[in-house]
Amino acid sequence: MPEAVFDRSEYERRIARTKEQLRERGLDAVFVTDPANMNYLTGYDGWSFYVHQGVVVTPDRDEPVWIGRQMDANGARATTTLAEESIRPYSDDHVHSPYDLHPMDFVAEVLEDLGLDEGRIGLEMDAYYFTAKSYTRLQQNLPEATFDDTTLLVNWLRVKKSDREIEYMRQAARISENAMQAGLDTIAEGVPEYEAAEAIYSALIEGTGEYGGDYPAIVPLMPSGDHTGTPHLTWTDRPFEDGDPVIIELSGCRHRYHSPLARTTFVGDPPEEVQETADIVVAGMEAALDAVEPGVTCEAVEKAWRDEIAKHDVEKEDRIGYSMGLGYPPDWGEHTASLRPGDETVLEENMTFHTIPGLWFDDFGVELSETFRVTSTGAEPLADFPRRLFTA
Repeated sequence: MPEAVFDRSEYERRIARTKEQLRERGLDAVFVTDPANMNYLTGYDGWSFYVHQGVVVTPDRDEPVWIGRQMDANGARATTTLAEESIRPYSDDHVHSPYDLHPMDFVAEVLEDLGLDEGRIGLEMDAYYFTAKSYTRLQQNLPEATFDDTTLLVNWLRVKKSDREIEYMRQAARISENAMQAGLDTIAEGVPEYEAAEAIYSALIEGTGEYGGDYPAIVPLMPSGDHTGTPHLTWTDRPFEDGDPVIIELSGCRHRYHSPLARTTFVGDPPEEVQETADIVVAGMEAALDAVEPGVTCEAVEKAWRDEIAKHDVEKEDRIGYSMGLGYPPDWGEHTASLRPGDETVLEENMTFHTIPGLWFDDFGVELSETFRVTSTGAEPLADFPRRLFTA
């Protein structure tokens, strides 16, 4: 049997907080389809999010109801402590059905069985795996029900982490350090980009020797050469060349908890412009981290970065970070608080952020990132890795 990731009491606290939100909003239920939110509430962990699945929480039921594909029901039994009556699988003819069946037809039956056919039900309308057809099918099957958009209801509950969650993120940070070093050690003139990706992936799964790593929610990002001005490219079979800047952004993952880390290296001797840009990014990062403490706002942290780089006549319009932790593909972000102008979210102890104040230009870019925890006195970067421009 898989190890217990969290005590049952932790899941019970999460569910209780979710129920509080339902009562405050006057909802009879919420149907959660984001796989990270499903995991958060029940522990369910499987690569099954490519088909429709979800968890129903109601204010008066002791535990959630898991709904998923028949062949994944044993996964629910293996990774959750849900009672058998709370595991409701649908038959495989609902998957890519030639019979005009849809998984939401079954979901509607479960909701009706729970007495919700005329209820007010929250849906994660902007979740990655909840489709337009899912919504219309629920409407067709439950014409007397009212549906509300509750996309971020559970996401906001995840913003403050428990001690156990923080420990998993620290473990993920150790994996991130090893993977970053593996990538930097592999990159050299004449080495194909995919060999660096291979070394990174190997380190991400190998872990630390004390524990292994899980698959990350985002693949290692590794733009190089002229493409470092575009941060979300991966790798090719092109050999690294002398004069190439190379960005590495990756994350170790432990029980679905992440600790992203980004650094930039240069093949050969970096020109003055690249080195100066790296120095500005490092100074800006440290100014932002110095601004972190409970009671300050997200926008105040971003302003510290912006004020620092303005000393060098540099401007950046993008956000420089976001709340994150638990995640499944395609994203480890929580989609809640962002370090950007206008975000007045107040920092609290045990919030966690990935701050990534890169500077990207048409012909090159420099990226540096840290995952940090908000402590009672400031920011605790989870990784211990030099903040500088590397060379290969």
